[in-house]
Amino acid sequence: MTRVAAIDCGTNSIRLLVAEASPETGELVELDRRMTIVRLGEGVDRTGRLAPEALERTFAACRAYAAVIEEHGAERLRFVATSASRDAENRDEFVRGVLDILGVEPEVVSGDQEAEFSFTGATRELAGRQDLQRPFLVVDIGGGSTEFVVGDDHVRAARSVDVGCVRMTERHLVHDGAVSDPPSEEQIAAIRADIEAALDLAEETVPLREARTLVGLAGSVTTVSAIAQDLPAYDSAAIHHSRVSRDRVREITEWLLRSTHAERAAVPSMHPGRVDVIGAGALVLLSIMERIGAEEVVVSEHDILDGIAFTAAEDAEREKEPAHPGTLLSRSDNV
Repeated sequence: MTRVAAIDCGTNSIRLLVAEASPETGELVELDRRMTIVRLGEGVDRTGRLAPEALERTFAACRAYAAVIEEHGAERLRFVATSASRDAENRDEFVRGVLDILGVEPEVVSGDQEAEFSFTGATRELAGRQDLQRPFLVVDIGGGSTEFVVGDDHVRAARSVDVGCVRMTERHLVHDGAVSDPPSEEQIAAIRADIEAALDLAEETVPLREARTLVGLAGSVTTVSAIAQDLPAYDSAAIHHSRVSRDRVREITEWLLRSTHAERAAVPSMHPGRVDVIGAGALVLLSIMERIGAEEVVVSEHDILDGIAFTAAEDAEREKEPAHPGTLLSRSDNV
């Protein structure tokens, strides 16, 4: 097994996984997994640029992650950046900052590449399950975008669309710098209209309704599962591979959209960084389930981050020396 580090930098959060992985057996032993809310995509939908404050929050998290990676002695690091940094005019500032801190260039991947990572991470350990029908539809609801991937053992079709919990919140729920608390029926309808348009777009290339098992990824979905189970604290083991019915998702979504900031913040399993965006994220999940007729969602804690880790291990096995920047952890003074 190869000891690798994987970083997934999205619109709302940046996450680190250090693990020993074997692409040959599909085994992944987690050594350290952590997440920091940095809101890298704050304001991008409106300005087209990464805000200086958002960049500094992200770089601070990178500095903390560099210490963890060094402590575990990871042989190889892969850093993947997704929606927010794809969209931003000043993404070169982001790339330079990450390179200075971690010694690798972030790979600003396309939505299709993002979907491949998500599918690999979410389904590799489900391959032998007899209680789950194929094909799988893997849905990764991020801050700025949502990825849809249909496949069996491999990806058949994938599409990324620009609806996510942060993007929808900023576009429809922020007025004079404050989030509506709770949102009006008109605001909720506007979010729903954007989601439905995005689902129409996704269905042009991805056969969403052919799926027999819906697998949901990322913080909006895992938080809905935690609420459904009434967990006293966020518990990854209880959430991973839990199942939540469509009716329960609808109940939770309706409550989130009616609740106040204080009520949502009082949920013991709620990460503080999700309090203002979870309503929009849950509405994305519910809309998907209603569109495809899914009776339940299988919730996975293994997602794009695990897929990145597997590909880093595959790179390490293929070649002992790095073929290009961004695959081998640089032992620089910054790390």
